[in-house]
Amino acid sequence: MTENTDIHRLLDEAFRGVDMTPDAQDLKEEVRANLVARAAELEAGGRTPADAARTAVAELGDVRELLDEGTDAAASGPSGYAALQQRYHVKPKAGFVVRAVVWSLAAVVGIVLGVLGATGILPVVVGPVIGFFGMASTALGLLVGDSLHQETTTNHPMPENRAGGFAAATFLAAYGVAFGFLVVVGALPVWCVVFAALGVIASIILFAFLGATQTNRHKAWTRRAHAEEPANRFEREPETAARFGIYTAAIWIVTFCVIAVLVFTVGWWWTPVAFAAGFALMMLVLARMLFAPEKKS
Repeated sequence: MTENTDIHRLLDEAFRGVDMTPDAQDLKEEVRANLVARAAELEAGGRTPADAARTAVAELGDVRELLDEGTDAAASGPSGYAALQQRYHVKPKAGFVVRAVVWSLAAVVGIVLGVLGATGILPVVVGPVIGFFGMASTALGLLVGDSLHQETTTNHPMPENRAGGFAAATFLAAYGVAFGFLVVVGALPVWCVVFAALGVIASIILFAFLGATQTNRHKAWTRRAHAEEPANRFEREPETAARFGIYTAAIWIVTFCVIAVLVFTVGWWWTPVAFAAGFALMMLVLARMLFAPEKKS
């Protein structure tokens, strides 16, 4: 895909009248990379290059507000990745929160009523039971699609069509599982398992297609910040690496002492047990050091 040249023209127009200080110039270049990535995603979602460029710049908002936020963050805020997160923080949308609650409640109500109806606790025929599960499946699909279409601080919103694809895949999977459940409890004849299989198989195919064609939705500043951050935790936190070294030394000192005691008491054939225990303990400590939640970002 060729680069969208409309971005540069629209970006120059957005910065027209702004005093181009070094900070403003740095922000402009950061925004340019962000906009190019965002326009590419919109084009991948079916927008024309000109429409994608206009939409990406419109989502940017007023550049003067960005300049004010950048100046404030540089003057008094945290530095590094935390400063970037603060600068590009996206506030939750009240409408999305309300919709998410509604979709969740509809899903729970549909599942509960469907299960009660399928097991005979709720005296209804099979038609409404299928409708309850249909309501729950639709709510789950809408919840997934709506969530993916929301912009976050570090991710661009998923294009509308692609988010709709994930919603449809979720609906098919949930409805397929619901049909299978109705067959298992005897509410539907065995041949209805065909519907369950069709739903589940179609959802797997759709999920696989969406996953294979997934584009990078991370914002440019997020990718750059991650690229500049050392991948190994021991490189980011030397104190953690030093603590692991001390723990390792202590573990093996104790292990060799135990081995010596075993050799002079019960026999040398028990020494592999002590060695294996020491090695397992060292690996557990290593996993704890590498993958425990970080205290700072």
